[in-house]
Amino acid sequence: MESKLANPAPLGLMGFGMTTVLLNIHNAGFFPISAVILAMGIFYGGVAQVIAGIMEYRRGNTFGTTAFTSYGLFWISLVAIWVIPGIGLPNGGQTPNAFLGWFLLLWGVFTFFMWIGTFGRNRVLQFVFLSLTILFLLLAVRDWSGSVLIGQIAGFEGILCGLSAIYLAMAEVINESRGRAVFPIGERRSQPTIDGR
Repeated sequence: MESKLANPAPLGLMGFGMTTVLLNIHNAGFFPISAVILAMGIFYGGVAQVIAGIMEYRRGNTFGTTAFTSYGLFWISLVAIWVIPGIGLPNGGQTPNAFLGWFLLLWGVFTFFMWIGTFGRNRVLQFVFLSLTILFLLLAVRDWSGSVLIGQIAGFEGILCGLSAIYLAMAEVINESRGRAVFPIGERRSQPTIDGR
């Protein structure tokens, strides 16, 4: 008897989307970094996405495993970059902005290739990864240049990116529960979604 596995993609997308929106409300200049962002980065953006990635592995979905596990560990790493200097660990000093720019650029390169992996999948997923690539590049330029304006532009662009991931997560949950496309995601016939179907 075959058992049906749940779709872990909405969990990972919500963890990513909600945490991205919160951080970019900060980047847009509305609030300082606080425990709200750090806690979301560790637990929902971090741990929940890693769990979703492990669940995607069980379903045989290489794309979902790579995406959710990587971005979950990105969030945990980012929080560690902010928190470790305050703990006073050896060699755990504050990261210079220019070096943080390289960190963000590498994530932008990774995301660009993941975006290529979305070709043939639904349009909302393609938008999430394209807008995330742009976000990483804008944040890298902000850290290299010190431009407040570029940081604010990145913040608004990041809010849009996070909201698109939230939309896709809720569309997958609601569409599955209703058995029809209540919220359109631009699916292409016979092409897989983030969960490999």
